[in-house]
Order: sequence, then structure tokens, then C-alpha cells
Amino acid sequence: MPITILAPRPSRPIRADPEDNVSSASDTDSEAGGVELDGDLPMTTRPSKRARLTTSTASDIVTPGELITDDPQWMRGHGTYVTPATTAIISSVAGTITRTNKLLSVRPLRARYTPEVGDLVVGRIVEVQAKRWRVDVGSTQLASLPLSAINLPGGILRKRTETDELQIRTFFAEGDLLVAEVQQLFADGGAVLHTRSLKYGKLRNGVFVAVSGTGGGGGVVRSRRQVWTMDAANGGGQIDVVLGVNGYVWISKHVETAEADGNSKAAGITNMEENVSTTMYSSQNDRIEVETMREIARLRGVVTALVENGLRVDEDMVMRGYHEAVEMAMVSAGGPDDIYLGGEMGQQLAAALKGT
Repeated sequence: MPITILAPRPSRPIRADPEDNVSSASDTDSEAGGVELDGDLPMTTRPSKRARLTTSTASDIVTPGELITDDPQWMRGHGTYVTPATTAIISSVAGTITRTNKLLSVRPLRARYTPEVGDLVVGRIVEVQAKRWRVDVGSTQLASLPLSAINLPGGILRKRTETDELQIRTFFAEGDLLVAEVQQLFADGGAVLHTRSLKYGKLRNGVFVAVSGTGGGGGVVRSRRQVWTMDAANGGGQIDVVLGVNGYVWISKHVETAEADGNSKAAGITNMEENVSTTMYSSQNDRIEVETMREIARLRGVVTALVENGLRVDEDMVMRGYHEAVEMAMVSAGGPDDIYLGGEMGQQLAAALKGT
């Protein structure tokens, strides 16, 4: 049977405003930005204009190359660009339009983490080099953790020698998780980390959660406290929560340190390393009770439910969501052991948080 190949026909625009009148046969090439093909509809090459920017535009989704507006009263922000010799603002990413006074920007639906000095991040060691580690923090490139930017065990306050370089893998090895702070940024956007604080270092006795989304669109936001210890319900003991600004979350069993029980002096600039013990770089997990593991899993479900329903993830929302999840479990058939917060349960949790 012979195959017949038909001539291609111009496609209609996916989205067009009535005022553009792209389907009108009276449009000229200069007005519609296209050419006539045998009397058919003109093929337009310019994107359709977004209408009604005077109203809320938080729910409008644009694609790369789409014209947002050509009104000169608006200024372009992140995620947009302006064509030469025109005032048209065009989206450069796929996301939602946000408006701040007369500033228009596009918040991407999904984006890589952009480091800033002072950010608390959770990362994973992916490469061990001579004098530094390469850390995955969810950015466009790997971060760097120099050997000189960590605390050595045993209260050793000195310069790093060749012996320390030979033992570099005893501190952090490939696959280890750590919490650190962004200390410096390179011109190309690369970050330099440090762990010269007792609240930073290797992570263990917990679970790792990677969430998507940034800021108020459903993700971890920068807040006053990114690390805190909470009292879990149902005999779960104390649990540590670390919310990395890069979208990596760590939830673990709380372990008392020498600083916490008051057996040592307060950590300062001169005696900070005196409280560093060899257990800080241990990769052996401690014994975790079943009740604690259950509450850790419940907290993980709360964080996941917040992200899936577009809510911010910070200390206030996590604590409110956890208490709401405990109450929901008490009235369910499974009782305290019911830790499932997906699907309708997650939506019910998010609705309860939005209503309060």
C-alpha cells in the first residue's frame, strides 16, 4: 500500500489573547510577525502577550521565550530579559509570575540551589582530594570544604600538616553526610564551606530527606533557626532537625554532648576545639529506640507533605505540622503507629495548617 505524505499546515498558537487577533486574515506580516501561506492562517513567530497584569499574577505560568508584557511601566526582574530596542519583557525560565510593585520576575518551578554566604547547608561528600573535600549541596557545581576549615579532634589548634593530609579520609569519606556553613563564594558561583563550630560536622543516627522547590513555593526557606531540638510525642525522646537552605533535610536522634551536660567550658574562639572529640567523626550509628524511629519517620512525612502541598518548610510550620499529625494519628484506626501522611492525609494536614 503506497504511503502519501501530506503538505505541512501551519499550527495555531497555543495561547493567544483576543486583542492580538492572530487568527484574523487582515493581519499583516509586520503586525503578526509571520508570513501568509496560501491564504491560510498566518504563522506567528512572536509570543502571545500576557493580559491583565494589573491583577494578581501569582498563578500565571509562563514558558521560556513567552512575552509577559510590553508595557514600559514594568521593570524586569529575575527570570526575565528585555529584547534590544524594545520594552518587551520576556520570560527566560518556566515558572510563575511574581509582582513586587512595578517589578516583574519569574520564579522557576524547579531550580538549583544558589549559595549565599552564611547559609546553613546539608551536603554529601562525593570526592576526597589532597587538602579538601568536594561536597554535593544541590548547586550547579560541587562545593569545597578545605582541610583547614574543620576542627581536629583532641583540642588541637594548629596548622594542618602533611600527616593530617594523609589522614584526611579518617575525618570525612565518600558518602558521608555533613552540615556546614557557606563561608565564601567564588566568582563562578562555587562555594567554600566550613565546619568550625560545634553545631556543624558529620551527621549520623538519622534519616536524610531531599525536597524540591525553593522558598514560599514549597521548600525550605531561610529563617531565624535552621537547627533545633524538639521533644517528640509518644515517648519518642528528643529529636534534632536540620533544615538545609539547599533543600536537604536531616532528622536524627538527639545525642548529648560534653557542652550540653555542662562538664566543659562554654565554646568560644579560643577553646572551641577543646570540646571536639573523636566521636564527632565516627561513622557508627548509636542504638535508636523504636519509638524514636517512629517519630523520626513521622517528621519526615510532615516535611514531605508540606513540600507536596506548596507550603514553606521552616521551624514553625514543621512543629505545627508535627503536632497536627500526632492528633490525626490518635483519631485514626492505626493509633500512634499511623505515620502515613501521603495522598489525602497529606492534603488534610495541609488544609489544617492553612486554616490555622
